[in-house]
Order: sequence, then structure tokens, then C-alpha cells
Amino acid sequence: MSSTDLAILIAPGLATGIGGAGLLLIRRPSERALDTLLGLTAGIMLAASIFSLLLPALERGDLWEVLVGIGLGAVFLMAADRAIPHLHPRFTERNEALAPPNAVARKTTLLLAAMTIHNVPEGMAVGVALAAGGPELGLPIAVAIGVQNIPEGFASAAPLLETKMPRGRVAAIGAVTGLVEPPAALAAYAAVSYGEALLPFALAFAAAAMLYVIVDELLPEAAARGNEREATMAFFVGFVLMMVLDVSLG
Repeated sequence: MSSTDLAILIAPGLATGIGGAGLLLIRRPSERALDTLLGLTAGIMLAASIFSLLLPALERGDLWEVLVGIGLGAVFLMAADRAIPHLHPRFTERNEALAPPNAVARKTTLLLAAMTIHNVPEGMAVGVALAAGGPELGLPIAVAIGVQNIPEGFASAAPLLETKMPRGRVAAIGAVTGLVEPPAALAAYAAVSYGEALLPFALAFAAAAMLYVIVDELLPEAAARGNEREATMAFFVGFVLMMVLDVSLG
């Protein structure tokens, strides 16, 4: 593995820290801003799933292989979603009281679990894409994941500000959540590198995992506070930006 490949695998996860650091600069982000960021993230991820994962999967394998990969990816994320206790804090009421004495710690733990479920497939997608097509395929999706990780790190951790947790700790949590991506990327890269026959399955699996996150988490949360129009427009902006990026880099 070259140093360039290693950087592609690691950098997207570290980009989450940039978004987390943004919480140190903005006193209290508005709900509209958070929903807009989530819509932008969803659009970027959808374009990456289609142009950087599903289309290459169809080029490298048969339709049935892609369908099997999609099915396995969806089932895997659904099982993880059901098996791992986690929290989508922006679905809760804004003024919901937290039960003492360990409510803040519990909410933090559940939020971290949700972020882990969200970030693992993103890391897998980078690793699979790099193993499948080298930097030519891996770089566009790494850039896409890295770009969307910036608002994601901000939007995902921001609800913890309502728990009265110190702002510096919230920013650190936003940064730490991205650290699960490099191990997932490295594991996926190693697995696919030693089994080229798995490429169509793996690309479709990663695409399905990302699609699950979009449908199950990002879009519902973006529409939960009455800012659907802003989130929808941001969704299209993110989709177009990623499409242009994929064509430019590919």
C-alpha cells in the first residue's frame, strides 16, 4: 500500500474533526442550519453511492451480483440498527428533561453509538472503492465522504449542546466519531484486495449501507423540525456538487 492510498483511507475520517471544531466558533446553531447541513450531507452521499459505487459495481459484475450486494448491505445495516442501542437526539423534543444522575452520559453514549453505525459504512465505502479502482475510483469517494464529514461532524454533535455539556467536550466528541472510519476503510480495503471476485458484491454492499443511512437517518432528521424546503434544496446542491466532483476527478 502506497502512502497515497493510506492517506485516501485515513483522511475522510479525520475531516469530521473540522466540523466538530466548528462548534467552538458558533454559539448555538439554528435548527434551520442543522437541517440544511443534513440535507447537503444526504445529497452528497446519494451521489457518491450512485456514481462512485453502484455504477462501478455494474461495470465490474453481473446484475445479480449487484443485487445480492445491495441486499446484504441493507440487511447488515438494519441488523446493526436494531441490535445496537443508539439515539437520534434531534427526534426528541427540544425541551425534554433528562433524568438524573447519568442522563448526560447515557445520551452521549447512545449518540456515539448512532454515529458509529453511521460512519462505519462510509469508511467501508472508501476502502472498497480504493481496492476496486485505485486512486481513480477511491479518490472521488474519499473526497465526497471527507467533504460531507465536515457538516456531519458539526450537525451530529450539536444536539449535545442542549445537555449543558462543555462546548469543548462536545467538539471533541464530534471529532472522535470520525475515528471509526479509518479502521473500517482499512479492513474493507484488505478484504477486497485479496478477493477481486468480491468487488461487485463489496461495491454494492457499501452503496446499500450508505443508502440505508440516508433514508433511515439523514432525511428523516432533516425533515423533523419543519425545515423540509431548506433541507431539500441543500440535498440537490449536495447531489450536484458530488456529481460534478465525481466527473471532474474520475
